[in-house]
Amino acid sequence: MDTSNERFNPADGSGLLGETPEKSVTGESKTYGISDIFPDNIPDSVPGITATVGRDIQGGADDFFGEDLINNIFEISNELYLKMRDPATSAEEDHLTIISLLTDLGRRLVNADRASFWRQDKEKGTIWTMSATGTGKIEIPIGTGMVGKALKEGRSLVTNDPYNDPFFNAEVDKITGYITKSILVMPVTNSRGEYIGAYQVINKLDGDGKFNIRRDCKRLSLAAFICSITLESDLFLADAERDRLTKVRNRIGFYHDFSMRYGDGIDRRNNVVGSMIMCDIDHFKAVNDTYGHNAGDAVLRHVAAIAAGSLRRTDTVYRWGGEEFIVLLNDTGIEGAVATAEKIRAAVEESECIFDGTAISVTLSFGCGDIDPARSAEENIAVCDRRLYIAKESGRNRVVREG
Repeated sequence: MDTSNERFNPADGSGLLGETPEKSVTGESKTYGISDIFPDNIPDSVPGITATVGRDIQGGADDFFGEDLINNIFEISNELYLKMRDPATSAEEDHLTIISLLTDLGRRLVNADRASFWRQDKEKGTIWTMSATGTGKIEIPIGTGMVGKALKEGRSLVTNDPYNDPFFNAEVDKITGYITKSILVMPVTNSRGEYIGAYQVINKLDGDGKFNIRRDCKRLSLAAFICSITLESDLFLADAERDRLTKVRNRIGFYHDFSMRYGDGIDRRNNVVGSMIMCDIDHFKAVNDTYGHNAGDAVLRHVAAIAAGSLRRTDTVYRWGGEEFIVLLNDTGIEGAVATAEKIRAAVEESECIFDGTAISVTLSFGCGDIDPARSAEENIAVCDRRLYIAKESGRNRVVREG
């Protein structure tokens, strides 16, 4: 197994050839930075490495600063600039565009056949590809595979004999028929030094077909660093648009999503079909008064989970505020909204929220409406809110579509 001495720690510059991590001006080891990854004392020649760093920088057949490399960077930068100028794209789409283009740039920089950028999701206990060339989305448990190992150890890893490496997951190759010959994984951190993702390239195409951890990590460093910043920005955005208590999207997320589909950020598309549901937990104040506010929080989480689990992948539930929720349904009119609202209503009525051993039962009232793209978000909400009020006044625990 060709993996000896091929571990490299991007957090402190250690793990290869006994380098000493650089220190910051405060005397503490930095958590992430180009100077930490690549100390100044890189030798010009290392036994066993086919192409030396010195010759690489000076030029030759494998010229790191060659014209092709500059052209690749320019092409990716230009494409990224043009796509991000598109007013119809959201911040999330911009983030994915950056990561996708930088993933391909990294593949070109190290001359690999395939590349992927992975996100580590500790809440779900998985790592998955945000972008991948040559294959679809891959999702695996945290700590598994070469990517999982690199994230767990906080080190860049290389294997040039993957089928004899116990951490290599050959399942994708078995399904697709692809043959993996060499792998380089470079984990990335957020600004707090926490490992949040990893860059992986597969099958070196030049030289002897083997990755060189020193040289190829250098070439990946810029692309990987920008991907890490982009991923952290994406995580911050997702957190800002998510309700901390219920884990569903919040009011900020609602306005963002509504604007992207129906708002003034793009040309109004009057042929876009969509509908809205507004619902409210009946007698929620009594829950808080009887069982306490922690029980009320548990009920909110319970209702949010049922609502989210009752939707299609294209629909979204939002916590509007207090005990109110809104659901946006794409590509379906009011008939679909009423059917979905009734599904949620029945599921909540038949369920119990267990809090500290006590079973708490609640019901919901609903107001539904078609979304009129010619109206603002507030005007569309007002229609559903009026119908929700009618549902409350006429006995609660029901769905109203008119009024």
